[in-house]
Amino acid sequence: MSSEIQVQSANIENIKDVIYEIRGQKVMLDYDLASIYGVKTGSLNQAVKRNIDRFPSDFMFKLTEREWMEIERNIQISNMQSQNVTASPNRRNKSNPPYAFTEHGAVMLASVLHSPSAVQMSVMVTRAFIAMRKAIISMLSVDLKVEQLSHKVDQLNAYVEEILHDQNDFNEQQEQTNMEIAIQIEAINDALDQLRDTKAQPRRRIGYKTEE
Repeated sequence: MSSEIQVQSANIENIKDVIYEIRGQKVMLDYDLASIYGVKTGSLNQAVKRNIDRFPSDFMFKLTEREWMEIERNIQISNMQSQNVTASPNRRNKSNPPYAFTEHGAVMLASVLHSPSAVQMSVMVTRAFIAMRKAIISMLSVDLKVEQLSHKVDQLNAYVEEILHDQNDFNEQQEQTNMEIAIQIEAINDALDQLRDTKAQPRRRIGYKTEE
């Protein structure tokens, strides 16, 4: 792998770290894009205002204060858990939440900045969004396989329980049959004993007795 490809891969991974999910969409915040595109956040937002017709709601929207607080909390947690510290939002006015840009909005932003470096980095941003989607698809595929395996295990458990239930029923039936056979054998033995007793008793002679 060439050094250029390694740098690109590292850049993509870094960009992925600052892609957030807000309102069910993958977005990047204005100050992160400003850092990536090599401009000041104020200059970036001024360029957006001058070309506001190019940024419909599915390209860009402003965070609410609650969304902004949630993002700040997640960033702080991420920075504590990882050595890769992302852009800090601490310098931003708390009462002025940032703008969020979707993938299309981030690419459009690079075009209105009229900066060669911004255009070049917008390619990396697009690749980062693509990599993020692939990662999500991969996770969904793993989740689906786990769910399928779980369903098969449930089916197997149900099958085993059914076999054990049938075996219990068979054992009960077999036990009942054995008891009936034992009773019949005991009755036959009783009848044989009675026959033996009858045969052992002397038979009374029939007719007249003569004196010797």
